Amino acid sequence: MARPRKPLLSRERIIEAASALVDSEGLGAVSTRRLAAELGVSGPSLYNHFRNKDEILDAVADSVSAQVDLSMFDESDPRDWATALHDWAVSYRAALAAHPHIVPVLAQGPGRRPAGLRVADAAFGGMVRAGWPPAQATYIGALTRYFVTGSALGSFARGFVDDETAYDPTDYPHLGQAHLLADRRQQVDEGAFETGLRALLDGLALQYEQLGPGRTAAGTGTVRHPPNSG
Repeated sequence: MARPRKPLLSRERIIEAASALVDSEGLGAVSTRRLAAELGVSGPSLYNHFRNKDEILDAVADSVSAQVDLSMFDESDPRDWATALHDWAVSYRAALAAHPHIVPVLAQGPGRRPAGLRVADAAFGGMVRAGWPPAQATYIGALTRYFVTGSALGSFARGFVDDETAYDPTDYPHLGQAHLLADRRQQVDEGAFETGLRALLDGLALQYEQLGPGRTAAGTGTVRHPPNSG
């Protein structure tokens, strides 16, 4: 019998299968035995590509980081730092919100993950080129990650049941419309994210102005208010 033209197993196939399991059933569904069954291979064959389950989950997390748009931090990109930070945060959240079950792994930081490190490098470099001191650029990258991962980790609107009787006006006089939140999840969650992001950027803009003449030449241009993406 002729050998197959493509190998039966590869890192990419394992990552794809693991990602599908995480998306559909959560982190607890991933095991080498389950993945082997999904891929139609023997369990030990997975160890030719990954040493253990943690390495597989790291790879899944990194595949999500690779979906984050970083073009706004290119030196040739015309966007000012505030618009770049806004657009990056929106893309960052979109990537994580599409794969919420892997967010706890991503929230631990990039570690040695190549795509995760490229995200951190691009954001830090973009802020430093804009005139932020390196320490402040580090803080900005960290606070953006906190904000984005927190937003992607869960849904505020989904936390309210769609049963009107759960909100007795005697006990909860201000929650008369809370049962409607679940049906408006996307609107509420995206609106909350955009509101928080704009508040964050407005605060940073004030700090940026206070840097004064010490800013580098690359960062002395007028800061445009980020466009509304909602």
